Amino acid sequence: MDSFILRAIVAGIGVAIVAGPLGCFIIWRRMAYFGDTLSHAALTGIAVGILFGVNATVGILGTGLVVGLLLLALQRQRAVPTDTLLGILSHGALALGLIVVSSMTTVRVDLMGYLFGDILAVTPNDLIWIYGGGAVVLAGLAFIWQPLIALTVHEDIAAAEGIRAPVIRMVFTALIALTVAIAMKIIGVLLVTALLIVPAATARRFAATPEKMAMGAVIVGIVSVVAGLSGSLAWDTPSGPSIVSAAVIAFALVTLAGGFAGTLKRP
Repeated sequence: MDSFILRAIVAGIGVAIVAGPLGCFIIWRRMAYFGDTLSHAALTGIAVGILFGVNATVGILGTGLVVGLLLLALQRQRAVPTDTLLGILSHGALALGLIVVSSMTTVRVDLMGYLFGDILAVTPNDLIWIYGGGAVVLAGLAFIWQPLIALTVHEDIAAAEGIRAPVIRMVFTALIALTVAIAMKIIGVLLVTALLIVPAATARRFAATPEKMAMGAVIVGIVSVVAGLSGSLAWDTPSGPSIVSAAVIAFALVTLAGGFAGTLKRP
């Protein structure tokens, strides 16, 4: 097996391991559009990284944290509905990033690679970022796992039990931003939310507990990465969209199987 293919598989598995458990909370808390906003803001982070001469991942993480904290603050106001606010910020951040990146005439930017990912171009240094950042995300998620579940079930009861909701939300937002930063190279700005949501949504169909759903999401994500890369190499299709397509197919198959099983159980 060629080294670049092996690196791609290892990188994809690393992202799937991180995205699976995090995606479960995104689904439980109905934050899909929130994650989408942070992923779109990643393109602005790339531009910031280039302008200040720092690693693109650092720029994405910094911008994601700023946008995430801004979203948390703005969600407290009542003048504009939250979903409308997320839509405005999501597309506004994407448009701003596209404008800034496309205007950089002195720096050659692989815009398509940033938008849709280029997993086959992953370097050993990228693997360090993915697994190092992934370890931080998983450690942080393990630390807030029980408080975050309590907030997801019922925020008032969680507050009565002494859980500091604003702190937990800030930590969770930071974990999403870091995940977007490490996954951007693999799946791209436009598709990174899909890798967070689709495997978790698939695992939800057959998982009985939060822990089993998180593990199921990891397994579905890994299978999607391997199947998507195999299809990409076999049919010469873009790697990032191929991985997402494999995940969507897995979701469709599990959903159809569940519906068929439910029909058989009916009297």
